[in-house]
Amino acid sequence: MSERFLLFLTVLFLALPAHSRDLDLDTLVQGYSIDRAMENAIDSGLINGGVVFVGDSTGQFFLRPYGRLSPALDAPATEVDTVFDLASLTKILATAPSVMKLIEEGRVGLYDPLIKWFPEFAGTDKDTIQVFHLLTHTSGLGDSSLSGCTTLSTVVEKAARLDVLHKPGDRFKYADINFLLLGELVERVSGVALDRYALENFFVPLGMVDTSFIPPAELQRRCASTLIAADCLLYGTVQDHNARALGGVAGHAGLFGTAGDLSRFFQMIVGGGQYAGKRVLAEETVRQMISPNFFHGGKVVRGLGWDILSPYSSPRGDCFSFASFGHTAYSGCSIWIDPDSAVFVGILVSRRDYRRVGDLNRLRGTVSTLAAALFTMPTQRKCRENPGNDVR
Repeated sequence: MSERFLLFLTVLFLALPAHSRDLDLDTLVQGYSIDRAMENAIDSGLINGGVVFVGDSTGQFFLRPYGRLSPALDAPATEVDTVFDLASLTKILATAPSVMKLIEEGRVGLYDPLIKWFPEFAGTDKDTIQVFHLLTHTSGLGDSSLSGCTTLSTVVEKAARLDVLHKPGDRFKYADINFLLLGELVERVSGVALDRYALENFFVPLGMVDTSFIPPAELQRRCASTLIAADCLLYGTVQDHNARALGGVAGHAGLFGTAGDLSRFFQMIVGGGQYAGKRVLAEETVRQMISPNFFHGGKVVRGLGWDILSPYSSPRGDCFSFASFGHTAYSGCSIWIDPDSAVFVGILVSRRDYRRVGDLNRLRGTVSTLAAALFTMPTQRKCRENPGNDVR
């Protein structure tokens, strides 16, 4: 073993939480393997760089940056406080918790019919769609072009004219339109836009100072790149076309943040709605959100906003329990959380080659598997010999 590697293992061992200090050397090597997995993804052109973070209810105990902010050879190195386009993680960081907060306060009903809040849907074939169906992607609505829609009211009008693909509640169909509508629901019920509601109820109480829609100039200077064309990079402007057309604030995408901020949020989740002595969600609300709420054929299990088992569950890896949950994002970012061990693992990346979906899924699964093997107790690991194949 090289001196450098031995030094790395020593530092890694000292950084481990007390309950993980009894791990053997073979397991400690897994931490080095996380480095190798990320470096291989960079060397192969899959990503420009990224940050991996792992923690539990007591705090963050693995935080490491890799690579650079863009494909440019002279691009700045990724730092632990680099800001990333979180894309669809917006759904579970802002929109779903905001809706659940309103439900907790009795201002919205989980099974409210959509027409209660969206009169634009009256007289259509959508009178049986409920708030529940939007949160679980079982509304029967599918995504279509939102060309010309520059306000959420025009999005609602467009959605009211969409065909229902199946009876609400019958099957899972992941579609951004569900969370676009939920983002507008937050504003119609609370009287303030989604970005302000999430800021006041979650980001400020949790001390998430680097998390926002439409990052200010100071945060933009720390942003990793996203790609919208062969030679067009964005820094601090949301990659998702529909979110950009809506001014950068939408229920399905638009949020930017750092590993440190996300760790605070996920500590709150594994802490049952409480972080650093502050309660931001009731324990029952969190439990309801992350519990199985929809099953389909043994192949899809969804929480309220959260993924538990679906074609998009690659960050589960091979060692997290079947009660674990999380979410992925088109930008390449992902999070997975195991309630059995209270361990979470996040990957924030600047994605480079968007064609290699399988390779990105393997990277997500590999990092989660290594993190679970390293940071959970042996009795809590539930490694599977034949993990499923993910398609996103």
